[in-house]
Amino acid sequence: MWQNSPPGSLYDYIRVASFSLDPAGRIEQWSERAAELFGIEPAQAVGRDPREVFAAAPSSQGAPRRIPISGEFPEGDRPWTGLVPYQRDGQRQGLAEIYVMPSQNAHGERAALCVAVDVRAMQGIETDIAASEAVFGQSPLGFFFFGTDLRLLRVNESFAQTFGRPAEWHRGRTPHDFLPRTEAERLTAALRQVLDSGRPVADLQLVGPVPGESERRRWSVSLYRLHSGSGRPIGVAAIATDVTGRRRAEREAAGVRRNLALLNEAGARIGTSLDLETTARELLDVAVPQFCDLASVDLYQGLLVGDEAPPGLADGSAELRRVASASAVSGAPRATDDKPIQVGEVHRYPFHSPCAGALRTAQPQAIPGRESTETSELGDSVRSTLAVPMVARDTVVGLVQFTRTKGSEPFGDRDTALAVELASRAAVCIDNARLYRREHERALILQRSLLPPVSPEAAGLEIACRYLPGNAATEVGGDWFDVIELPGHRTALVVGDVMGRGLRAAVAMGELRTAVRTLAMLDLEPAEVLSQLDEIAHGLGRPGGTQSAPRGVRGSVRPADLSEVYLATCVYAVYDPVTRRCTVANAGHLPPVLVEQGKPARLLEVQPGMPLGVGGELFEETVVELPDGALLALYTDGLVESRDHPLDEGLQAFRDALTDPARPLEDVCDHVLGALDTHHGEDDIALLMARLRGLPPDHVGDWTLPPEPRSVARARELAREQLPLWGLEALVDTAELLVSELVTNALRYGEGEIRLRLLLDRTLVCEVWDGGLVQPRRRRANDTDEGGRGLQLVGLLSAAWGSRRIPHGKTVWFELALPGGGGEVPDAVEALMSLY
Repeated sequence: MWQNSPPGSLYDYIRVASFSLDPAGRIEQWSERAAELFGIEPAQAVGRDPREVFAAAPSSQGAPRRIPISGEFPEGDRPWTGLVPYQRDGQRQGLAEIYVMPSQNAHGERAALCVAVDVRAMQGIETDIAASEAVFGQSPLGFFFFGTDLRLLRVNESFAQTFGRPAEWHRGRTPHDFLPRTEAERLTAALRQVLDSGRPVADLQLVGPVPGESERRRWSVSLYRLHSGSGRPIGVAAIATDVTGRRRAEREAAGVRRNLALLNEAGARIGTSLDLETTARELLDVAVPQFCDLASVDLYQGLLVGDEAPPGLADGSAELRRVASASAVSGAPRATDDKPIQVGEVHRYPFHSPCAGALRTAQPQAIPGRESTETSELGDSVRSTLAVPMVARDTVVGLVQFTRTKGSEPFGDRDTALAVELASRAAVCIDNARLYRREHERALILQRSLLPPVSPEAAGLEIACRYLPGNAATEVGGDWFDVIELPGHRTALVVGDVMGRGLRAAVAMGELRTAVRTLAMLDLEPAEVLSQLDEIAHGLGRPGGTQSAPRGVRGSVRPADLSEVYLATCVYAVYDPVTRRCTVANAGHLPPVLVEQGKPARLLEVQPGMPLGVGGELFEETVVELPDGALLALYTDGLVESRDHPLDEGLQAFRDALTDPARPLEDVCDHVLGALDTHHGEDDIALLMARLRGLPPDHVGDWTLPPEPRSVARARELAREQLPLWGLEALVDTAELLVSELVTNALRYGEGEIRLRLLLDRTLVCEVWDGGLVQPRRRRANDTDEGGRGLQLVGLLSAAWGSRRIPHGKTVWFELALPGGGGEVPDAVEALMSLY
């Protein structure tokens, strides 16, 4: 069947032309292809000698063979060839090979049929074919060609090896013959797309089996359309590469990157809290669903309650409590009616179970799905479980179980190593939280043991106090408050705060509080108390608690030395209920708040001073006269300062909360704590509130006596008259005797006028003032001594006695318990007899 040769056929590539010679050797016929090849029109060639038509020119092949003429044709029917250089438009264009085939015309005369081929085009085609065969046959890549009917025309050996069948087997095959149906449909659609649009497709991933191999292979296929010389599509060429190994390496690399990212996330998210349960939940938040489908954490019950070494820990049989669980699956069928372990439930693992083995050996255990403890909850959907012990500092603190359900890849060696690392990080954080909680509880116990009773009592004062420690996630602070009863029914109110946190701060607080009480018992002035306390605080951070350098050389102390000094703030106030005066000294602490009837709350204007521990600083006193019913509040910065609001706003809110000071003092404390943000847990909170109730005038007896012997009798007489007025007849004899001793000593060892003062409150206090600076000293008299037993008698008959300096002399005092107040009045006669 004849048909038109399509454009771009092979004849177009090799540039073939033809012409014929008559018996006379002249051109008889000249084809259109000849005219196109040589650039000579038929009218210029027909009837002429070929030698005249083809311009002779020298070439590397030598002179061309002469075109035969009539009578010169060779004998026989063997064709012969010749090379003819030709020109077009006067220029050399190329070299043609003339293929002369002898023939006969209708009269039996000898003639010739000539075929001309462009030599250079033929050489180019030969080179292209050789190169194509080399690339197609020798390339390690799989080449294959599809025709326009989407059937394979040709494949190379690399392709045949890649797909596991001989090259000849693939001829005429479609994608459905060597790929699974889904993959074949994808390749067919891509072939049709490339054939229709001409747009290439790169890196089409195909997956399928290979005969004789169990592993499924993965290929990367790139497609592009083939065209003829005229641009007509003639098929689709493709390159296939086996990327199974590369894909496996990519999966492994992706797995490594995923694991590293998971460990990085674990480092950032696990251990943000010092709470055990919170740390366990943070572990599960990281693991589910990035690493597994569900997980649970069990911790030893003994460790949770504070035991150092719970029984049974070594063999894995001790009780555990499930503190956290997480799941990324829902609606899974239950295989049994066994009740799963709930969060908060205390349980034990059987001795021979994999979980107990993991706890016992401190090694992870892989548990098949049918043996997993999660099977009762998820039925047969569990694929595998890893039971990983949580080991911290060579101690197993618990167990974490990672579970994957069907549809997820089973755990491998790399997964096991990652699970151990996750459990180890969480275990260290959990153990740190456990140790911190233990230290926090100890510090809190120490701190609370150093604080005064919940409702301390003092003369002329109604007191209420509150102490709120920081939450469990923060270290214990060094806040403290104290109420110290001083001679003369005076009371010292103290609030302080050691800078820093932790057990050391609590210990430093205890040392400073003890020092304050000791200095207060010496009846020093508030400024002097703080000065001495400053010296003590400055020595706390030095080796052995030694005191600081002399004040003159403190400027040479290096900053590194100062960093070891404990710093603390403190406010020390002494209230005298007789004079209604309050003397305040401040060491860098927030000033007290004063509320008077009918007036808004205000901050007392006291000198701020430097914190304790700086060393060498002078402190000033502020004296304030306070009316009865006034409210004085001392506090630490945790009450008025937090991250959510600045100090000024907290102080204003504190003052606003003290709008009704007439309410019961306990209610005022509760109202203040409720109105302010006291639940932030960032710092400890100490609040000490005192309502001032001065001694009534009729509870005070105050007399001035001249420095003469008759004043002793007058003093006895005054005591004998005053006590019955107060209903203290039972104390008349004892008080008369002791007053006589103190006034006598004032006459003998003191100077100037003598002042006698009796004060009645919860006890009876007698004070004798004089202008002498020498304070009395108690000594033991010998049996033969006639005197020296006065102060011994005062010590035996009184509940307490002492002396203190005043601006212009000294005061000697004693205190007697009131009848019916729980104290027994000593017998004066027996006390006198005991001195001999």
